[in-house]
Amino acid sequence: MGTLTGQAAADTPEVPAIETAAPTRGYLRRNGGPLLLLTFDILTLAVMALVTSQWRLSTLVFAVIFVAGLAQGGLYRSRFTLSILNDLPAISGRFLMAAGLTLLALDLLGKYDVGGVPLLAWGVTFVVIIAVRTLSYAFIRYMRSRRFLGKRMLIVGCGLVGTSIAFALRRERACGLEPIGFIDSPPEGMDYDLPLPLLGPTEELPELIRKHDAEYVLIAYTHQPGSDLVGIIRECDRLPTSIAVVPRLFELTPVKGNTDAISDIPLVLLRRPAFRSPLWPLKRVTDILISGLALVVLSPLLLMLAIVDRIVDGPQVIFRQERIGIDGRTFELYKFRSLRPVDETESQTNWNIKHDDRVSWFGKLLRKSSLDELPQLFNILRGDMSIVGPRPERPHFVEQFEKLYPYYGSRSRVPCGLTGWAQIHGLRGDTSIAGRARYDNFYIENWSLWLDFKIVLRTVSSLTRGSG
Repeated sequence: MGTLTGQAAADTPEVPAIETAAPTRGYLRRNGGPLLLLTFDILTLAVMALVTSQWRLSTLVFAVIFVAGLAQGGLYRSRFTLSILNDLPAISGRFLMAAGLTLLALDLLGKYDVGGVPLLAWGVTFVVIIAVRTLSYAFIRYMRSRRFLGKRMLIVGCGLVGTSIAFALRRERACGLEPIGFIDSPPEGMDYDLPLPLLGPTEELPELIRKHDAEYVLIAYTHQPGSDLVGIIRECDRLPTSIAVVPRLFELTPVKGNTDAISDIPLVLLRRPAFRSPLWPLKRVTDILISGLALVVLSPLLLMLAIVDRIVDGPQVIFRQERIGIDGRTFELYKFRSLRPVDETESQTNWNIKHDDRVSWFGKLLRKSSLDELPQLFNILRGDMSIVGPRPERPHFVEQFEKLYPYYGSRSRVPCGLTGWAQIHGLRGDTSIAGRARYDNFYIENWSLWLDFKIVLRTVSSLTRGSG
């Protein structure tokens, strides 16, 4: 990787200096573009309904389906390039989809009448929507170029790609990004001429985001291995910052889907962290409802297991053990006792008791069937855990594993769980710790309510087959 110096810099067109001083921050300034588009679309549909005398329930259904389709297609997200010619196919397809679904609804309700279908009104509405979108794009580009709209950004990587992007943003102010500076760890003594200040090393990315109030981070090619960046980027998950990456072999990467581009360099927008998803609060609501219901329904079974455990293995039926939860916080985990340890040190440092002679027949049954985990429903109800998530581990082993296995500590970005992606793939008990870390982080990066539902179904399937 090189740097943009000498002849390369000389070939760059003469353009105004990059502004690094940020105007007053504000929600509307950062998110004004998408909000303007949504507002203009809704107003256009409402005005056209009045003008064409189509103010009825079917028109409302059409409008809701059309706007939802635009949102699903990413036409309300903040994008660097706003072009009506680029978006015309997507808008046309969603308009036709909304019209078709509306006609289908009318037919199902028995109100379908070919002569009564407002085809002319819909055609005029489509033309007006395209015209208004064209003007909206021009207005947003103007507001961005005047810095009334936009986001402050940091460029990670001061090599040829990073500096090329900086020069492109100097020319294309309508992208809506205000570059602040570079973050990188170039070799000491390296001769480079950068168009923006070098603010610090990549290890300080989270701190520099906070310090400079950056709302966008662009990961270009850096002077350190890409594997080192994974953990650093994950440390930024809690920050309200969007992150995009220049893909490897970007010269061959098409711009579509979740990709965007600055000049001729495509960018892949990283997925929003799970806990910043608008659906994330539903995970906690689901945990409360399911764990509460399960405790009520399973209370006879819990009572029976507790009585048998008391008879076979003695008093103190519930085993309490310190575990590491979200963000490294400790909590007390509950289980049915299957073995009485010699002391607390053994409890915290003994890795596996599967073949321990002290485990009774009932303890083996509890562990084989995973019934010993049922008291963790109380942990879920209290908020210590979730139904689905990485399994919690003891502090002694967490300290060891974080030193031995890459990204093991990244598992604690979300609440730990009763079951998880690693467990349904056979990674439980005395199995690969590195494998668990990879599967758990895969779950976090790809979280959805549907993924949680799939994991619960596969867990129930495993239990009914007796695989534990």
